[in-house]
Amino acid sequence: MTDTLTVRPAGPGDARDICALLNAVDVIEIGRPETDLGTVEADLKNPDVDLATDSWLAFQGGRLVAYALVWADSGPGRIDGDHYVLPGHDRAALALLHRMEERARRMAAGAGAGARLRIQLNVEPTLNLTLLTGRRYRSVRRYQVMTRRLGPVDLPPAPPRGLALRDCAADEADRRRAHALVEETFAAHFGHVERPYEAWLDHVDGRSLDWSLVWIASLPGEGDAAVLFSRDDRTSMGWISHLGVRADLRGRGVGGHLLRHAFAVYADRGRDTLGLGVDTLNESGALALYESHGMGLHYAVDTWELPLHSQG
Repeated sequence: MTDTLTVRPAGPGDARDICALLNAVDVIEIGRPETDLGTVEADLKNPDVDLATDSWLAFQGGRLVAYALVWADSGPGRIDGDHYVLPGHDRAALALLHRMEERARRMAAGAGAGARLRIQLNVEPTLNLTLLTGRRYRSVRRYQVMTRRLGPVDLPPAPPRGLALRDCAADEADRRRAHALVEETFAAHFGHVERPYEAWLDHVDGRSLDWSLVWIASLPGEGDAAVLFSRDDRTSMGWISHLGVRADLRGRGVGGHLLRHAFAVYADRGRDTLGLGVDTLNESGALALYESHGMGLHYAVDTWELPLHSQG
């Protein structure tokens, strides 16, 4: 029957079909496909994911219409998940939500009342949001994906007085220092999880990172002041994954210089767009910084959270 719903775990051989589904969702939600096959393959190879128990594909009449994944690498009691579904397939969406929640409760067993499942969705998602609100999910945070077009005008900027930049291509000590600066500058950010260097490398796929695109800024008498992590492995745009300035050194032009430096580097590499994600409630003023340097909204994402003790 064409309306038969079947659900099974994902496998490495499903990566292309999953990527096609996610890009179909991208086109509906943001107007163009932006999911790379390598990203999907990395998710399916995540060492914290057992595909047999932590992933699901839903087929309607033999057609892949929904995909979900859960993992737990963010500390006790916090389970993260992905959920993608084509419009009009509420039955498949709900079937995967059930499975995600059941698995998340088992993964968070013993974590107490603070245990929760978090998923991120476009602010206008293909998922019917009444399926979430009816199950006691609530939206707890909004992030903006911001982009800026690049071109010949993006030349290397003159640094503030005394500021020096170095990349992390050659020195393992600099790579560890860059990680330490991320931990320091993001410690108070919503959702940040402190990770030792080796675990952090696994989390960000850092072993395949081009460390020449990671820069540390230092100031005379202050030492290392800021760090910018970027990567050039996305099809649609270059990407800034972290830009952090020490709290005691903000307001001195360091973050803006790093941002303009990244614009120049990526323009020189032939990229026409550079993007990043920012918490709209970030207290460091990051949103205003990016807007003041010509970055604009590409799309927005809400974090939805379900207390895992709230349902039986």
